[in-house]
Amino acid sequence: MIGHGEPFSRAARLGFGLTGGLLALICLVIVLTVTAAAVGAAMEPRVVDQPEFSVIGIQVRTSNAKEMTGGGAISKQWAKFFKEGIANKIRNKVDSTIYAVYTGYASDRDGEYDFIVGMKVGSASDVPPGMVAKKVPSGRYAIVTSAKGPVEQVVPQAWQRVWSMEDNKQLGGARAYKADFEVYDQRSQNPQESQVDLYIGLE
Repeated sequence: MIGHGEPFSRAARLGFGLTGGLLALICLVIVLTVTAAAVGAAMEPRVVDQPEFSVIGIQVRTSNAKEMTGGGAISKQWAKFFKEGIANKIRNKVDSTIYAVYTGYASDRDGEYDFIVGMKVGSASDVPPGMVAKKVPSGRYAIVTSAKGPVEQVVPQAWQRVWSMEDNKQLGGARAYKADFEVYDQRSQNPQESQVDLYIGLE
């Protein structure tokens, strides 16, 4: 609360004898500094040690440049996933959570990569025709959670945050560019009120 707490009390003691306007200015600067630090801390992603797991799904190769043209492959893969009932064709599913995996990076976020949308499986030995099995490697991952809203808006916005954090070294480490993935769990059942976790692989 503004006007309370140790920072404010310390400023008041130091400001004894100062003009009211100057004291108010000092207190305002302190409050804004503390608030900015709290907001910055809240935006920091959580870093976890993620075990290896396997996903079976449909795959396409694309790039961010292609996706930004309006004729990208990712939206078409999502449409195919639901239209053809891909989830129902995948055997040995662990649960009903959908995974979108980015792997096979040619370089960094400016290069091509493989995009797989599918399901986590307990065994990848039984791969249906037209699908692939991919291992997501174990390692450190930064979790960036999207806002809640239309999935076609909040997920791209979350990736914009990831790129900004990457540029400003706020992810908790350098990106490994081995595998990243999105998790569509029970929070994503309503496409207009979805919230998605982005797991960003770190070195």
